[in-house]
Amino acid sequence: MAKQQIIQNYINSNMAGIDLSLKNFSFTYSQSIQDINADWDIAAPDDNLFLNRTYLSLLEKNPPEGMRFCYLVFYKNQRPIGISACQIQGFNAEQSLQKKETTAEMSKTACFFTAMGNYMKSVVASKMDFDSLICGNVLLTGEHGFYFNAQEVKQNEAFKIVEEALEKMRKDLRKNGTDISVTLVKDYYTSSKVNAECLKEKRYNEFTIQPNMVMDIRPDWKTFDDYKAAMFSKYRVRVKRAAKKGQDFVKREMTAEDIEANLDLMYDLYEGIAISAGFNVAKLNKRYFLALKEALQERFILMGYYLDDKLVGFYTLIRNHHELEAHFLGFDKSKNASHQIYLNMLYDMVRTGIDEGFQKIVFARTALEIKSSVGAVAHDMFCYMRHKYNLSNKFFTPIYDYLKPDLDWQPRHPFKEE
Repeated sequence: MAKQQIIQNYINSNMAGIDLSLKNFSFTYSQSIQDINADWDIAAPDDNLFLNRTYLSLLEKNPPEGMRFCYLVFYKNQRPIGISACQIQGFNAEQSLQKKETTAEMSKTACFFTAMGNYMKSVVASKMDFDSLICGNVLLTGEHGFYFNAQEVKQNEAFKIVEEALEKMRKDLRKNGTDISVTLVKDYYTSSKVNAECLKEKRYNEFTIQPNMVMDIRPDWKTFDDYKAAMFSKYRVRVKRAAKKGQDFVKREMTAEDIEANLDLMYDLYEGIAISAGFNVAKLNKRYFLALKEALQERFILMGYYLDDKLVGFYTLIRNHHELEAHFLGFDKSKNASHQIYLNMLYDMVRTGIDEGFQKIVFARTALEIKSSVGAVAHDMFCYMRHKYNLSNKFFTPIYDYLKPDLDWQPRHPFKEE
């Protein structure tokens, strides 16, 4: 049955909800997707897997360490017209801020002022320990926090509605024993900034972290050879060199049985890369990759890289309608230089995107320069954060800016015509 027919025929039997200041608008919320009725499916978008019940359910059943969830359904005249997926995460900056070098390595390579700066960062970070309410998904980069039917709610109204609902929910959670110190609305593109101005009026601090690296796949790229032909010669040489160094790999897509048999090894490979990223808010559940495969099936790709019959690396992709989402990966860093594991993975992701006719590949954050070398372009993502206390809120963003990893990278331009 078409969604419009469902909406016309469906009337929720329990419409008490919480009223909003905008006339005839209200919302309900639950801390489990299992307790949300069919209104979620009616109001959720058709083209975003990450706001789909299937994905949210598998994430809730296999959550990152310390993560809890909230789901909001918005109503206009008692009709479901929007949804929001939120996470509650305990945040300790001292644990999340990872040094790229050990103390011993720093003593050999860092000057006195660099060492002192890192020490000061750890001191400041040790004072930042709180529960946060996140509108969005810390495992993803992009606009995955809320969605409204555009015919019912304008985009600038949507941010106002969400802000009010988050505040009402925060107060309600406090009555039930969950005291939220910080509210974060995460990852909106520059095009959404004008609509998010209302958040700044409500004392939210606007800031950016790392950009989202996104590659648009040109319509005339029908094969990987077309992609290479669009490159400058030095980048074509780079593709050839990476392929030569990676020629000993045996690559195969891993089944659910393969994943389950390699869970510990895969988690070690993932964790080694995650720690080196410098700043990590969430630590994945060890069974997350298996849950993705079991729930999403053909929409989830986990590609294993083998040397001498041993798994030395893997990457994951999620087929999200017209976008191919590069998700988490892991590899043996000791073999990266000799076999260019990571670069070969990026090229293989591009190959999949082209072969399967996707419009774009979302490579997400981190490793900005190497991603730009394969054709991804940086898109700034804006986040909005507010502390519940006015005084703390005034100092929060400067401290956060002080703690965030430095961005020191050179964008690359591999294509002859850009």
